[in-house]
Amino acid sequence: MNSATDRTGETARRDAMRPLRYLVRTPFVLLHIVFALPLAVIALNPLVARIPVGRRRFDQFMISWWSGTLVRLFGFRVRAFGTPQSGAVMYVANHVSWLDIELMHSQRAISFVAKSEIAQWPLVGWLATRAGTIYHRRGNSDSMTAVMGRVVERLRQGEPVGIFPEGGTGRGDQVRTFHARIFQAALDAEVPVQPVALRYGRHGRQDLSMPFGANEGFFTNLLRILGNPSMDAEVHFLECVEATPEARRRMAEESRARIVRTLGYGDL
Repeated sequence: MNSATDRTGETARRDAMRPLRYLVRTPFVLLHIVFALPLAVIALNPLVARIPVGRRRFDQFMISWWSGTLVRLFGFRVRAFGTPQSGAVMYVANHVSWLDIELMHSQRAISFVAKSEIAQWPLVGWLATRAGTIYHRRGNSDSMTAVMGRVVERLRQGEPVGIFPEGGTGRGDQVRTFHARIFQAALDAEVPVQPVALRYGRHGRQDLSMPFGANEGFFTNLLRILGNPSMDAEVHFLECVEATPEARRRMAEESRARIVRTLGYGDL
C-alpha cells in the first residue's frame, strides 16, 4: 500500500465524527434504495420511459433525479458549471471515483462505456445496466471493437455517450493520457466531443481520499466515502472539441488539456 493510501486510512481512523456520519447517512441511503429505486425501475419500463417531463423523457428525468439524490446522500454538494451539450455528443471525462457516473447522470442521463466488472457490483451495476451502460472487457481488442460499434450506433440515434479515456480511475491528483482510439467513434458518428472535468473536494482542491486505494475493493471504498466529511462534487462541462477527420489524437490531447487546465493540475 502506498504512502498516500496509508495517510488516508490513518486520517479516517482519527476522524471522531465518522461514526456519527454513518449513523445519519446510512438510513437515508437505505431508504433511497428501498423506496426510490423501484420508481427508477418503473421509469426504465418502455411503456412509461418516453412520457415527457419538461424537455426530457420520464426515464431520463428519473435517472438524473435518482443519481443526484444518491450523490447528495453520500454527503456531497453537487456543483455544476457550464452546460451539457444537447443532442448526440460524446462526453469525455477524467476518472476519479465510481461516483463519477452518478455525478454526471445527475446533470443528464448518459449511456456510459464502463469496465465489465461494474456489471457485477450490487445495485450500482444493476442500475448501470438498466440505464444502458456499454460494457468493455479491458485488455480485449475484440471487445473494444464491439464497444466502438455500439457507441457509434447510440450516437447516430441521437443519444449522448460518456467515456473515461484514461481507461480507469487514477490517483486523483493528475489526469493520465487519454487513449485516442475511442475518439474514432465521434468521428464516425460526426458528433462533437465535450470534455468534462470532475473533482471532489473543498476550495477547488481534489480530496485524495476519493479514489480507490491500493487493493481496495468497491465495498471498502464505498464505506470509506460514506463516512467522509462533506465536500463538493464538481462537474465542469467545457467547450466542445469538434470532430475533425483523421485527427483523433489531436481531439484526445485537446480534450485532456482543457480538463487539466480547469482542474489546475498544470501537467500538460
